[in-house]
Amino acid sequence: MSPDLVPWLAALAFFLGLLALVLEIFVIPGFGVAGIAGIILIGWGILLLSVDVVHAFKALVVALLLSVILFFLGIKFMSKINFWQKITLGARQYKEAGYMAPREGLGRYAGMEGVAVTPLHPAGTVEVNGERLDVVSEGGYIPAGTKIRIARVEGGRITVRPLQ
Repeated sequence: MSPDLVPWLAALAFFLGLLALVLEIFVIPGFGVAGIAGIILIGWGILLLSVDVVHAFKALVVALLLSVILFFLGIKFMSKINFWQKITLGARQYKEAGYMAPREGLGRYAGMEGVAVTPLHPAGTVEVNGERLDVVSEGGYIPAGTKIRIARVEGGRITVRPLQ
């Protein structure tokens, strides 16, 4: 390989490695193939510019260690300026405030009949065996007072249809 070509090839490998890392972070969802390729290309670009492979390997190890140290210092700094609170949801959902997880065992209602307490367009409330349930209609609007049948239960979602 020509000595004049090596710096350009190294620069191209380094640039393609950076591009692959950016694509991995922002564009390509997946298993890290582009990220691993980016790391390999960056390392190859550095090795191409080195005089000695041992010297280049030592430089890569030092760069990796400094990157890890800077990463942890960055996390510590970001926590001091409340960066994480600005980009995450800090509100807790307490039961006393009305937040509740979906009820367990809703499958027992499948096939039962009841009455729409509120209009369903498409979501609303029905009463089945004296219990109020939050449901979704299968075919659109159902007026309050309409007799309904529970068509299916999928996790916490109950789907109903009007009785004919």
